[in-house]
Formats: sequence, structure tokens, C-alpha cells
Amino acid sequence: MQLTANSSLQSWLNWLLSIHPQEIDLGLDRVRQVAKNMGLLNPKPLVIMVAGTNGKGSSIAMLSSIYQAAGYKVACYTSPHLLKFNERFQINNKQVTDLEITTAFAEIEHFRKKTADIKLTYFEFATLAALKIFAQKKIDLIILEVGLGGRLDAVNIIDADATLITSIGVDHVDWLGSDIENIGKEKAAIMREAKLSVCSDPSAPNSINNYALQNNVDFIAAAKDFSFNIKQNSWDFISLNNSLLSIKNLVLPNIQGDFQIQNAAGVVTLVLLLQSKNIFKAAVKIEDFNKGFQKVNHLGRLQSFTIGQQSWLVDVAHNVQSMRVLAEYLQQINFKGIAIFSALNDKDYVNMLLTIKPFITNWYIADLQVTRSIPIAILQKTLIKIGVEEGLINIFENIDKATTCALNETNSLNVLVCGSFFSVAQCYTALQKLGIRING
Repeated sequence: MQLTANSSLQSWLNWLLSIHPQEIDLGLDRVRQVAKNMGLLNPKPLVIMVAGTNGKGSSIAMLSSIYQAAGYKVACYTSPHLLKFNERFQINNKQVTDLEITTAFAEIEHFRKKTADIKLTYFEFATLAALKIFAQKKIDLIILEVGLGGRLDAVNIIDADATLITSIGVDHVDWLGSDIENIGKEKAAIMREAKLSVCSDPSAPNSINNYALQNNVDFIAAAKDFSFNIKQNSWDFISLNNSLLSIKNLVLPNIQGDFQIQNAAGVVTLVLLLQSKNIFKAAVKIEDFNKGFQKVNHLGRLQSFTIGQQSWLVDVAHNVQSMRVLAEYLQQINFKGIAIFSALNDKDYVNMLLTIKPFITNWYIADLQVTRSIPIAILQKTLIKIGVEEGLINIFENIDKATTCALNETNSLNVLVCGSFFSVAQCYTALQKLGIRING
């Protein structure tokens, strides 16, 4: 079937998976060649690239919110999506249309065929579509999220004007390995010589600083150049570097969890330096920071809501590092309740489960029905092996049924959903089918 700009978005997405079934195929040569032929390698607006294991999405949401509060037009390319593919492409928080995406896909396919019929992955098509769509808009700033790693990720075909590296941990072991220093080096490869880069992880691997030194990067690091202090109803940004100004009593971000202040501090640092170094001639005032933090919203990140008498908490924690952060928050709120949980088989799911086990009274486990999901029998055996009584484990065919059952559970007033982006996405979809709308 010949797809066109007028074909449905779902038809295009199905086709993309069929022509290159590998979701991940790291390497820049193929996608760079198509981008070059399409004239997409040098975006006119300022480009910020964000890499890291955890905290990328929240940091991007804060950056975008602050610049919007200051009156700028911001385009964001993020992944993965939760409910709708269009979430990946947003301009001032508004998703682009199906037609804009399919029109971009049709042009990419035209150039792909002309470029020796090069194969492109789903993510590479999406990345090129973002660059194409944003090139057609009047935009002040583009923020690109690295999908996996950094060095060989499709977005790294662009030489960003500035980069932000968030919290670094072990994830995607099959692709990046388990050596934290090697992982750091992969992430660091988004930095460019003489360009500004901020790292918001105060305990980042040494390989990031080493890469910056070897490549003459204008590198600013948490704990060395800046810090923060969390207070009851506000937080202070603390400068440890003469090129930065300290700011007292900033508004707490509208995303739950004290760890978000670490992300916020990195964002404040980047915005201040882009301005003071004249890289981005934006006039961002303290009130813009506060308004941005106040208005920021990020679906599926420690998101709490009430359904009837039940309190639900949904978080996309999907690796050990993010699970530890989730556990800290569960401790703070004295959480005890049901967990709707599933995960992918390439994760350290044993330690993920151990991390939240003290807070869970009953486990609702389900098959994610995707290629990389943990077989439900293995998940059940793992829970028993770590000391969960078999009677506390409830097995479901899918997250949809687990969600419905949890809603009907009268003995538990608290429900946690976590383990994977897929778990959260499928739970939200199930709630929508039942007419329950979640803001975000």
C-alpha cells in the first residue's frame, strides 16, 4: 500500500514498524544522510539537547514552562509518548496534528527512497518529522530529548547550542552496558566543543567531566558550580560560581517529589547562563522562573488523583534509580496499598520490586502484551522469591483488567501504578475507557 500525507497516522506507524522491525538501531550515518538531503541539520532557532537516565522529561517540561512564561515560543520533541504519538511533538504545550506528522512522514519517505533506499527506524522517522515540522514554524527555541544513550541517538545528528545532562544511572543494559562510567561517556557525547553544557547530577560519573575537559566544553556541574536548598514552601538556588547568581525563595515545581529540585536547579543554571553568556538573548526574570515552576505539568510523573474514595499515584519509574526515588516519596507520604505493576524483561526488575515491596499490601501484576515484557509467570515467581505471600499476588491478563479490579477494591484506599511507561499508558487508557479523565 502506498502511503501519502493523507493516509492515517496509525497506518504510517504500523508501516514504520513493519519496514524496520527493530525499535532501536543505534547509529547516525543513515539518519544523518536523510536529514542532510532534507536540509534539516542546521535548525534556525536555538537548540537545547537533553540527555540522562532519569529526569529528562521533567527538566524539559520545566525549561519549556519557564521560557513560555517569559513569552517565548518553545518546541519540544520528547519520547516515549503515553497516550498519543502526537505527544512527542509539542509547541507551547500544544500537540501537532496528525496531518502535520503524516505530511512530514511522506516527505521523509520520499527522501529515504532517494537516499539509496536507506532503512530508518520508527524513532529516526519521528526525529526527522520533529525537525521538519519545527522548521516550518516560527519558533524561538527547540528542545530535543535524547531517546537512548546520547552518542549514537538519532537526535545527536544536530549540533546543539547548549546541552543539559540530568541524573545518570544504569538502564538499557543491553545497549549501554552496566558500567556507569561508560554510560556517562555515552551521554556526554551530546556535548560540543566550546558550547555550554550543564549537568544537574551532583554525583555524576567522572567520565562526563573528563569528556568535557578533553573536548573543551564550557561545562558547569552540580555540586561544583551550583547547589540548592529545599525549604518547606520554597527552595533556594545556590551559586558556587562567579558567573551565576543565587536566587532565594523560588516556587516549588508543580511536579511532586523533592528530587525535582535537583532537576529544577539544573534548569535554572542553564537558563541563567544562556542569558548571561548571550547564547540566547532572552529576558527571563525571577517571576518567569516562579510562574514556569508553578504552571509546569508532566503526565505520569508522581501524578496523584482521587477516584471515588481511592487515592491513586501513577509514576513511570522503570529502572532501579527511578524506583528508589519513588520509594523515597512513598516513605514521605506513608503509602500502603495496592501496586499495579509490570515491567520490561531487560530491566533489573528484581531490585525494582525489592525497592517498593515495603509499601505494597497487594500486588496486581499483568502482561504488558509487548515484545519485551516480563512473562507473567516469571514476575509471579520473582515476587514469591523476594518474600511476597502467594495469596497477595493477583494475576491479570492485561493492565486494563488489573485497573478495573483495583477500582472495585473496597479494602484498599491507595493504588500505585508503576514499573514501565507501558504500565502507566495502559492504565490511563483503561481509565479513559471507563470515562475517567486524568488531567495532564
